[in-house]
Amino acid sequence: MLLDELMPKYDVIERHRTVVAAGTDTVYAALRRADLAGGPLAKLLLAVRAMPSALIALFRSPVSTFVELRAPRKPLAQRLRAFRLADFERAGFHVVGERAPEEIVIGLLGKFWTARGALRTTLCMEDFHKGPPNGYALAGWNFTVAARPDGLTELATETRVWCAQDARVKFRAYWLLVRPGSGLIRRSMLGAIRREAERASAAM
Repeated sequence: MLLDELMPKYDVIERHRTVVAAGTDTVYAALRRADLAGGPLAKLLLAVRAMPSALIALFRSPVSTFVELRAPRKPLAQRLRAFRLADFERAGFHVVGERAPEEIVIGLLGKFWTARGALRTTLCMEDFHKGPPNGYALAGWNFTVAARPDGLTELATETRVWCAQDARVKFRAYWLLVRPGSGLIRRSMLGAIRREAERASAAM
């Protein structure tokens, strides 16, 4: 697995999977087409997920957090409309590796526990080899597609986070708060991809 090669070391890991009644090529294509925030639950969770980091940041530094949160942002309705893989890339996530039609790996480097995340604008495979710089956490998030003997396809996602030593305590406090919602978001995304792939397969 490409994620194993990029990120053999990590502090936390989370896995989810589903079975899709479609071929592997169809499922892989659906990864890019599906609305990953396509359900009311996913939209709600994506909207509130920033709250724990904002609360942690507010507790540590009320003045700087207030200034940061007042920075201009897109209206909530605009941020929560159809959200596809390309939109994640524009939001600071980076496709750092791909083995089509089997796996795609998305990376994110930032201070996820702060009010706005402090996301790095560039990220590549070399950053995964170096590891997270001081004060940061590095996240690797993949989708894998594999054929099953029964003709169905297994679609899975795995998330790993590797923290710099001085960021580990902060991240674990943040992760304790967001992990339940994070898991629900990923399951919702898998469901959106499954529905898109099965719809496309039925139309063939």
